[in-house]
Amino acid sequence: MGLQGLCRLMSRFNSYKRTNIILQHLKMSNHTDAAAEVLLERKGCAGVITLNRPRFLNTLTLGMIRQIYAQLKKWEQDPKTFLIIIKGAGEKAFCAGGDIRALSEARNTNQKMLQDLFREEYILNNAIDSCQKPYIALIHGITMGGGVGVSVHGQFRVATEKSVFAMPETAIGLFPDVGGGYFLPRLQGKLGYFLALTGFRLKGRDVYTAGIATHFVDFEKLGMLEEDLLALKSPSKENIADVLETYHAKSKTDQDKPFILEEHMDKINSWFSANTVEQIVDNLQQDGSSFALEQLKVIKKMSPTSLKITLRQLMEGSSKTLPEVLIMEYRLSQACMKGHDFHEGVRAARRSLLFFCPALVKPRPW
Repeated sequence: MGLQGLCRLMSRFNSYKRTNIILQHLKMSNHTDAAAEVLLERKGCAGVITLNRPRFLNTLTLGMIRQIYAQLKKWEQDPKTFLIIIKGAGEKAFCAGGDIRALSEARNTNQKMLQDLFREEYILNNAIDSCQKPYIALIHGITMGGGVGVSVHGQFRVATEKSVFAMPETAIGLFPDVGGGYFLPRLQGKLGYFLALTGFRLKGRDVYTAGIATHFVDFEKLGMLEEDLLALKSPSKENIADVLETYHAKSKTDQDKPFILEEHMDKINSWFSANTVEQIVDNLQQDGSSFALEQLKVIKKMSPTSLKITLRQLMEGSSKTLPEVLIMEYRLSQACMKGHDFHEGVRAARRSLLFFCPALVKPRPW
């Protein structure tokens, strides 16, 4: 073989080698991206969970749910872990919910995934509620659906001026699950019924005033709060509560601002005390005020089936334990997955871009 032939052979070999390196890098990158959907780290005295899909508002996947549950159980038994913190990556969202598009697409291709996701998500919700270690959710930014499930059942929930809470499931043919049948009817008066049926959004300090959050901290102080929590040495539940209360007391943002629904609460309590959706609609029509008619307009856009399911869910859940509610909600979820409204609701939401979950309206990165 001449010199030119040898050079050509070496060039091909180097090209082949480079291609292989690139392919290996891509495989490693894909694996890293998948593994990084949720970060599970030990920092100081705490186990820290970071929901790490900021591009998709940290929406939950089945893989994330499984990783969080397994690690939560390990930390719960670890004598060196004294508290657990959960937060979202980026500044826009704690967690905007579950991967609703994936659920809808699984209708005809993967029924088992539909069963597994709801079952394992609800098991995680219950594990958070019964966790033996103090559990602190930093619910900065959008907190909806599944994001509520991995926060509201914990002992401490910290909102900021940029927090946005909602359970918008009746708009997509579902119901406010993840234990919504337990915590919503236990909010003040009929506030939980109103939030569940209308999908009304609470923002900033109102998330605390409503009882969704246990503390309110200015966003710019959130990093300092986390550092102070991580710096605690063998802290007790009382030590942790003291740190949170100190930051809460120092926050003056919107401190004197009245609750957004304060002037309407008496009417909300009256309207939503009805035992049927039809009576609630009639109550709103008879009132005739601008606020009542605004809520009536919203309700009429919701899935009628979802409204009826949700009202019954809350009425039943008001006297049940959380495990009993989650069992009820699992059965309801499977019935909804077999029906028409949820899948049509997801399709309509994707088309109109009105639903918050970007996994519905943007192409996936894989």
